[in-house]
Amino acid sequence: MGQLADREIVGLTADSRLVAPGYLFAALPSSVADRSINGADFVPEAIRRGAAALLGPPGLAASLKTSVDIPIIEDEEPRRRLAQLAAHFFAGQPETVVAVTGTAGKSSIVEFIRQIWAALGRSGASLGTLGVNSASLQRKLAHTTPDPVILHEALRDLAAAGVDRLALEASSHGLEQRRLDCVKVIAAAFTNLSRDHLDYHADEEAYFQAKLHLFKVVMAPGGTAVLPVGSDLTDRLRAVCEARRHRILTFGAGGDIDLLQRRIVGDGQLLSIGALGHTAELALPLIGAFQAENVLCAIALVLACGEDPGAVLAAAAQLTGVPGRLQAVGTRANGGRVYVDYSHKPEALRAAITALRPHTKGRLIVVFGCGGDRDRGKRPQMGRIAAELADKTVVTDDNPRSEDAALIRAEVLRGCPAATEIGDRGQAIATAIAWLAPDDVLLIAGKGHETGQEINGVTQPFDDRDVARRVLAGENP
Repeated sequence: MGQLADREIVGLTADSRLVAPGYLFAALPSSVADRSINGADFVPEAIRRGAAALLGPPGLAASLKTSVDIPIIEDEEPRRRLAQLAAHFFAGQPETVVAVTGTAGKSSIVEFIRQIWAALGRSGASLGTLGVNSASLQRKLAHTTPDPVILHEALRDLAAAGVDRLALEASSHGLEQRRLDCVKVIAAAFTNLSRDHLDYHADEEAYFQAKLHLFKVVMAPGGTAVLPVGSDLTDRLRAVCEARRHRILTFGAGGDIDLLQRRIVGDGQLLSIGALGHTAELALPLIGAFQAENVLCAIALVLACGEDPGAVLAAAAQLTGVPGRLQAVGTRANGGRVYVDYSHKPEALRAAITALRPHTKGRLIVVFGCGGDRDRGKRPQMGRIAAELADKTVVTDDNPRSEDAALIRAEVLRGCPAATEIGDRGQAIATAIAWLAPDDVLLIAGKGHETGQEINGVTQPFDDRDVARRVLAGENP
């Protein structure tokens, strides 16, 4: 418990529906994405539920239609102040925290880091899109980077459970909304940048600036920045990091963590990696050049924490897959194979199809859709990528959310007019599996590890992997 003036504060929240007696309610200003929502509008509900204090931007008190008799904290940066309060209220976090930002690869990288730590005998955890995952604590999360109250509660619980290392995903939303400002990050990585979240950020430059916040503000001066070789943005990142006196490690061909050679072997790849004077051969049971890059990034972040390079490379040789990331889910009786991937962005879809092509002797079939209430501009782009790279495409529903699913499909089909349209996702998967010949491969893209489908505000149980397995077993989707 904490004290605010003479009030006892027993909890924190920015969601008025979660306020209980004795809570501080953060009436945060509207986000860039939705300026129609203002935290001040929810103060009356928070008061009715027993809020003991309020936090908000300057002018909050004057904006309230009725006077209140509880303390009001007005702050120029209320989101940052909420992060500070949460860090103080839920005191404690793992001793070593590393973070990953970028458009793609974050989930795989933090999970690879957790696996490497486990192989080294360390007590580590990952936190992000796949939730909180450690040997002693698992927890689902609603967002890749949760709000600071949920985040710091999880950090405290991990530390209390004896977890002393954490790898977490740093989303652009989380960074811009200052959710990570009080997390003690000692090493941070940038993966890549491609079109995403332009329903939230004004443009790609604003999106990149949100990512930079991890290196400019969240990580204290003197941390380690892990940067990709060959990216158009690496020089800009390097300049920011040098100004902050960060140590810099690069990954990729010719980098400090160097991909010396990559060979496709069966349903995996053989990597020759050089790392700070050590070399090793890794037989990776994963498909795709992008996964090789993810492994290099993970190795770099573990090395940034002071581990022995030889031991880290040996541990990386034990890596396994990540749920919903080019996950092999089954084979048809005639030999046609089925994969599920989370690729719901243009470049991610391109990478997934491209990764599967060398492993496909016959046709490469793709089933995908686009989510509602998100960046509409990427829909025809993804259609064009499927039309260009796949041999046969089915356009179906993803998570329509509040939008008309048929209109979403129509926008996708502008990019791939020859595709087959089947709105029902289960039927789309069943149809594509029925098309599989012995040497064909099916990619079911967009939802990956997700276990629900959101339609008109209601989330129904739906897991691409389970549906595909049922169809392969001869059952109805």
